[in-house]
Amino acid sequence: MFTEFFQQAFIYLLAAVIAVPVAKRLGLGSALGYLLAGFIIGPALLGLVGDEGQDVMHFAEFGVVLMLFLVGLELEPAVLWRMRVPIIGLGGLQVGVTAVAIGAIAMAFGLPWQTALAAGLVLSLSSTAIVLQTLSEKGWMRTPAGKRSFSVLLFQDIAVIPILAALPFLAIEGIGAVADASHGTTAHSDLAGWIQGLMVIGVVVGIVLAGRFLARPVFHYIAKTRSREVFIATALLLITGITLAMNAVGLSPALGTFLAGVVLAESEYKHELESNIEPFKGLLLGLFFISVGASIDHMLVVAQPLLIVSLVVLLMAVKFVILLALGRFFNLALADNLMFASALAQGGEFAFLLVSFALQNQAMSLELANTLIVVVVLSMVATPVLIIVYEKFIRPRFSSTGDAREADDFERQENQVIIAGYGRFGQIVSRLLKASGYETTLLDHDAGQIELVGRFGNKVFYGDASRADLLEAAGAEHARVLVIAIDNRKKAVQMVETARQVFPHLKILARAYDRRHAYELMSAGAECITRETFNSALSMGSDALEMLGVPSARAERMARVFEEHDVAGMHKLYEVWGDDQAYGLRVRQNLQDLEKVLRDDSGLDDDAELEDALTEKEVPE
Repeated sequence: MFTEFFQQAFIYLLAAVIAVPVAKRLGLGSALGYLLAGFIIGPALLGLVGDEGQDVMHFAEFGVVLMLFLVGLELEPAVLWRMRVPIIGLGGLQVGVTAVAIGAIAMAFGLPWQTALAAGLVLSLSSTAIVLQTLSEKGWMRTPAGKRSFSVLLFQDIAVIPILAALPFLAIEGIGAVADASHGTTAHSDLAGWIQGLMVIGVVVGIVLAGRFLARPVFHYIAKTRSREVFIATALLLITGITLAMNAVGLSPALGTFLAGVVLAESEYKHELESNIEPFKGLLLGLFFISVGASIDHMLVVAQPLLIVSLVVLLMAVKFVILLALGRFFNLALADNLMFASALAQGGEFAFLLVSFALQNQAMSLELANTLIVVVVLSMVATPVLIIVYEKFIRPRFSSTGDAREADDFERQENQVIIAGYGRFGQIVSRLLKASGYETTLLDHDAGQIELVGRFGNKVFYGDASRADLLEAAGAEHARVLVIAIDNRKKAVQMVETARQVFPHLKILARAYDRRHAYELMSAGAECITRETFNSALSMGSDALEMLGVPSARAERMARVFEEHDVAGMHKLYEVWGDDQAYGLRVRQNLQDLEKVLRDDSGLDDDAELEDALTEKEVPE
């Protein structure tokens, strides 16, 4: 038994290590890589894993729980409250309309209304694991489509509870075999409804209170031990305890841990929790996807390939159309709406639980249950492919701005410095200012970059700083300095023009790609220009002089004087910029003067003499 366990572990890990890098290299995404790996090692092809796959899947579902906890950590309670309309309105309509539509289609195929409605409820849900994993990988979580998708998924997690409660009322005597669905029931299912309701409320309130008043001192105590292992164990203990409590009252564990994550979103231990739990989440989610791929009933597919493929296409088409209509009703732009519909068009992992529970309560036949499971699994496999089709062919056609996203809704800021662009350049500027006691308001137009730096505790607002209203919200009216650190040349010039026109009091510092871009920024009104590679190249030049035998002090002095007079020369050359002939003549003359002075440096005894020799020289880049 011991050896067999490690053999199975070796097979799962080997499949992941081989399939996922290949899938990502081909642009397919890790989720599809895991699913294909599971299909390959499953009974359908190599047969390296068998019946134990279902047990592995139940264990791997904990990865979904961890993922929802991490998502909750990214959402402060105020943000969640602002999402209440899309969660309840959009999510509720999606589940209700989809269940009715699929139920009606099932009745048209001759199923009793009870079974048809049960199938509609099962298939109305989408895959939280695949959708959130894919959106995170693509950097789409903070886009309008990503936000709406998350809202719908969150409502679906909540909707599992009333669906479980409704399935027993759809029973048809003698319709199917009773299945073992013990994991879908609770230890208190025989209690009165009002007592169980009080237990649900008590557990939810307990999670909120414990997260707000108990978790912080506990983590503070654990942190003082300086043991990362104990901190990780405490975090996993917290999540496991919530999972057990939610199961005990019949609620979704993922919903409970999500709620705990939201409560802890304002904790100082938020980022430590994220970094410690992320590896477990990734590994267990991968294991879950492999298990899903391996669970495909290939015999059923082989026996009725046309029927199964038709049902998968029908399911995804119906959900796609409904989602597209709802997205339009909730004012999603066309490109975002297509992304929203593509992401949620599949069945979800809760189908495994709901189908099992429907069988136990005789709401559907065993044959139908097996068919639904295969259809759901294949729709999950098809989703990453549909996302790739959207990304490669649909989005470029319907969106001229790429990953469009609404600007963040944030309170007016009062910091003295605004930094537009928080990439490798803007981060250094921000860190220096913050270390010197100056708080900064950070803006960026790259959703993926904001997701990345947000994991390390940096609050960056999404938006285009060339818009006057966004600059106003960022506090430009009271700020003293605007730093433009983006790497988009045209957009940087637009930002300078907007800021100079609307907020003339601002001191504007801008990052320039090269000398020509520097001139464009100067024309737009920037007062201080920094060429992005100039200082690093100058430092390397100084190091090169030392390696060639120039004394360190003299090499540094030469580099410093070069810098001072290059900057001065750039401003003088700006006077003739546009006149190519005059500009070229002055550049050549400046270069000759600079070379002469630096060659003669060996005869100069101190900095003052060298600087006097270079006075009035106009040095080019």
